[in-house]
Amino acid sequence: MSSFLHQRPIQNPFSNAYPVSPRSSSTSQRPISIFSPTGLIILLSLMVILGVFVPWSGMPVATFSNSKKASSSLAKWRDYTLAEAASFVAKNGTLIVCAVSQPYLPFLNNWLISITRQKHQEKVLVIAEDYATLYKVNEKWPGHAVLVPPAIDSQTAHKFGSQGFFNFTSRRPQHLLKILELGYNVMYNDVDMVWLRDPFPYLEGNHDVYFTDDMAAVKALNHSHDLPPPGKKGRTYICSCMIFLRPKDGAKLVMKKWIEELQAQPWSKAKKANDQPAFNWALNKTAGLVDLYLLPQAAFPTGGLYFKNQTWVQQTKGLHVIIHNNYIIGFEKKIKRFQDYGLWFVDDHALDSPLGRL
Repeated sequence: MSSFLHQRPIQNPFSNAYPVSPRSSSTSQRPISIFSPTGLIILLSLMVILGVFVPWSGMPVATFSNSKKASSSLAKWRDYTLAEAASFVAKNGTLIVCAVSQPYLPFLNNWLISITRQKHQEKVLVIAEDYATLYKVNEKWPGHAVLVPPAIDSQTAHKFGSQGFFNFTSRRPQHLLKILELGYNVMYNDVDMVWLRDPFPYLEGNHDVYFTDDMAAVKALNHSHDLPPPGKKGRTYICSCMIFLRPKDGAKLVMKKWIEELQAQPWSKAKKANDQPAFNWALNKTAGLVDLYLLPQAAFPTGGLYFKNQTWVQQTKGLHVIIHNNYIIGFEKKIKRFQDYGLWFVDDHALDSPLGRL
């Protein structure tokens, strides 16, 4: 009995209750290959676990949440109506309106800087003609841009004389008429303008429509405020880029007539129409029915006068209110001219704009 006990292997109390065979032991210690069936099952299990739990961790959830918010914000501005925008922006029943496509954003910013210096920026409403402009302006300055569908092709809208430019500018009286029908006073400006002084004190009386002469011929300082006589083409040469309208029947009549004239003279390759002749025909044909007011030339000079007649500029120094950078074609040329005259503020004073740097 003692011999049998001596020969019987003594089990380690910390080992398995049953001895392990050498084959079984060597198999358990062998590394598992990622390409083996067992390795593939483990890898697949890890992928499932990561797929289920990782999306609920902090960063991915925040990313998903931010994406959802951004999408919601874009939808909000797509659905933003002109009536809502006008109600939000108007101050004392008045709006300052411009219509802008994406290529003109630098000019919009320059114009806004000049308006901010006159403390009228809060009543500015940007009518965006494309979604890129709508989103950019409202990202920087929420609520101050609205798009009236349909959106236009922003890449062709800025080329003067093109059909895209005609399509862009021909929408102007439609926008203005809608604002008048909502009951607001509205000042329209092209964004290639700069304010040097506050224009509102010059809107004397209670006239229906206020406008500026686009002729470069010098007028007397005390010139008449009546609609000028027709020129060689049988119509006047009033600028359609600076207009102030009161929500009266006369102003609405001019806008409706302007729309009719644009429809009667559409753009073609032979006749590259723009909105200004149609505006002049509308003024001429309604002159006896509407209370019209020509603003003073010294305060609101055309670019053909301000940038090309330095003698006149010196003689009228201190009287200039809004400068229009027209009588020149091309972005770069307009910017260069503004720079030469110290009127390009974007480079050094972008932070003065409600939009900041774009």
